[in-house]
Amino acid sequence: MSEVNRSAPPSVGGWTRFVTARPRLALLAALVITALAVFAGSGVADRMGSGGWQAPDAESTYATEALAREFPASQPNLLLLVDSGSATVDDPAVAAEAARLVERLEAEQGISGIGSYWGTQSPALRSEDGHEAIIAARIGGDEKTAGETLDRIAPAFAGERGPVTVSIGGPVAVQHEMQTIIQEDLLRAELIALPVTLVLLVMVFGSAVAAMLPLGVGIVAILGTNAVLRGLTEFTDVSVFAMNLTTALGLGLAIDYALFIVRRFREELAGGADPRAAVGTTLRTAGRTVLFSALTVAVSLSAMLVFPQYFLRSFAYAGIAVVLLAAAAALILLPAALVLLGHRINSLDLRRLLRRRKKDTSTEGDFAGSGADAGAGASPGRGWAKLAALVMRRAPVFAVVTTVGLLLLGLPFLGVKFGTADDRQLPAGAESRVVQEHIRDGFPGSPGGGLEVLAEGQGSPAEYADLKSRIEQLPGVLRVDGPVTADSVAYYSVLPEGEAVGEETQQLVRDLRAVPSASLDTSVTGTAAVLVDSKDAIADRLPWALAIIVVVTLLLVFLLTGSVLIPLQAVVLNALSLTAMFGAVVWVFQDGHLSGLLAFTSTGDIETTLPVLMFCVAFGLSMDYGVFLISRIKEEYDRTGDHEHSVTFGLRHTGGLITAAAVILAVVMVAIGTSRVTNTKMLGLGIALAVLMDAMVVRSLLVPAVMKLMGRSTWWAPAPLRAFHRRFGLSEGDAAPAGPAAPETPGDRGGPGGAGPTAELEEISGAGAEIAEPARR
Repeated sequence: MSEVNRSAPPSVGGWTRFVTARPRLALLAALVITALAVFAGSGVADRMGSGGWQAPDAESTYATEALAREFPASQPNLLLLVDSGSATVDDPAVAAEAARLVERLEAEQGISGIGSYWGTQSPALRSEDGHEAIIAARIGGDEKTAGETLDRIAPAFAGERGPVTVSIGGPVAVQHEMQTIIQEDLLRAELIALPVTLVLLVMVFGSAVAAMLPLGVGIVAILGTNAVLRGLTEFTDVSVFAMNLTTALGLGLAIDYALFIVRRFREELAGGADPRAAVGTTLRTAGRTVLFSALTVAVSLSAMLVFPQYFLRSFAYAGIAVVLLAAAAALILLPAALVLLGHRINSLDLRRLLRRRKKDTSTEGDFAGSGADAGAGASPGRGWAKLAALVMRRAPVFAVVTTVGLLLLGLPFLGVKFGTADDRQLPAGAESRVVQEHIRDGFPGSPGGGLEVLAEGQGSPAEYADLKSRIEQLPGVLRVDGPVTADSVAYYSVLPEGEAVGEETQQLVRDLRAVPSASLDTSVTGTAAVLVDSKDAIADRLPWALAIIVVVTLLLVFLLTGSVLIPLQAVVLNALSLTAMFGAVVWVFQDGHLSGLLAFTSTGDIETTLPVLMFCVAFGLSMDYGVFLISRIKEEYDRTGDHEHSVTFGLRHTGGLITAAAVILAVVMVAIGTSRVTNTKMLGLGIALAVLMDAMVVRSLLVPAVMKLMGRSTWWAPAPLRAFHRRFGLSEGDAAPAGPAAPETPGDRGGPGGAGPTAELEEISGAGAEIAEPARR
């Protein structure tokens, strides 16, 4: 920043005027709003669902709902596994107890379609060893109502009941237990992430006071988002999985934004500005970048709104809310706190105690201090400057090797297989999973893998028989039961030869849907049919989601830089940074490598919606870091017109910041990844890997290499677009336009006369970071 800009009074307006003129009022308003959010968001997890993978307008969804309405016994979601111990299930005492269980179940409100082995003598409801049998029923209502019903009846049925032991399973039990475990795991993740994050922030900032501010911003964003989600549950379904994203992004992005703003504020204080002027300059510069960053992340997450599955839409609701609230807190609540704290932002420098034990501290700048502690030889960020110089000297080598390496890491994704989430998402000891495993391994047929064909219309017995015959002739059909008729509707149960969701069974779904019938309207449901419809729905909407992300990202980055090529570069390199994540997801979670270490059961496939979710979240976070780096490069290029120096300057003054933010966000995501539910584990660990790869490989190596190869053409734009950018574009700071280099102060390039205009992290290693703050200019 030039001396002219340094001396000019900051242009304060809008929210800046409010928080600088009335900081106590701003903080009081934030406190009241946060307290209301705590009240409004209480119990939000209990109102959320644990499903949402089905497309609501799909054929399988329609058929499932019709069967549940017309034939409740055909769609049981509650299974009581009755274990007769050493006796057989046909023992008279066992049969009598089973009859009593059925009678009591029939008396329960909200339960219908009750059937059992003892009532039907169906071999499919009796284990092959004769010691277990099933009582099946359907709990009506939505997920919340079904969960409440299950909570009410479970104590009266589960456990030792005379000569038998009863365990509860079925889809409703799996979903309910998954929801409970996710809530418990989320609390544990927060208890892990918060103290570790605080330690890292103290290592980054030095000052304990400064370290508390990002946590405060994150907590406000999380509590506000919970209130938003609680309100949304009144109008639409929201997945409980979205709570994990709320915590991760609430802490991660709040820390990112607070790091950026507090760093700039302390820089202005070190330059002699008073707190109010420092806040004004900070919001005009770093505040703009934070706003741009929030918009890019929100756009990436909003793309999930185009998908019909409420599982994906829920992450959009939570993500957009938490991003905007984190940005709002960072741009309103945080500046108000900074005005009140002033130079006390540097209080409680815990690292100073450690530095006193060293014999020589004369060359170390103090990020937390006002400049009194810094030595004349300080040169913060020199490691990043050396790295940038090395990369640009060997730009073709770094560009090729890094790109090839990332593509190789992503190769396993070429073998991805898509499936559906089932009970194996739960930990091995979960009761509902144990029940499903007993049924899967010990009962005849293919439990859970059957297909149902719904036939509607005024059909004659001959027409029903003809339809059954056509179904039996299809390849891959093992057995066809039915039809079961009621008025003008009937259904057939089709047992496939292949695996429940294998390619052969998916093809059978398509063949069943193609079977002609003169007077009957048919629709197919079942696990494989749900998978087929989910894949089709995602494939149909995916181009629209990608178009939203790409087009809006290109526009936002153009408004930030005025370049045509940088937005294209940002999109391509961001996508490239995700290859390692997708490759690892397949290699670890689909193929089962590290399953013992990470304590999960591989199902041999990936839930269909997870890659879409992980792409949108990870792409948005990558753009978050990209905006921080590009904005600083652009600011310096506008000031000097020196392309290579600007790249070095940008990496030097943001490399440590981005890396520290990525490490802290990765810690939060890894805490989420300790979940006992496989999909949550995959989400947390996968995004943690993507964030680290983006910050430490793409931003540190690939971006400077590509910008060196592109040279000054990096900043090219046709004349009409240049004029458009001059009128509507935004950038960090009020730098002079590119052209003849502006006069430099001795510290502009980090020489011996000073440390440059910003603070940055000098080295990141192990669990923390060491930051040097410029002491003087």
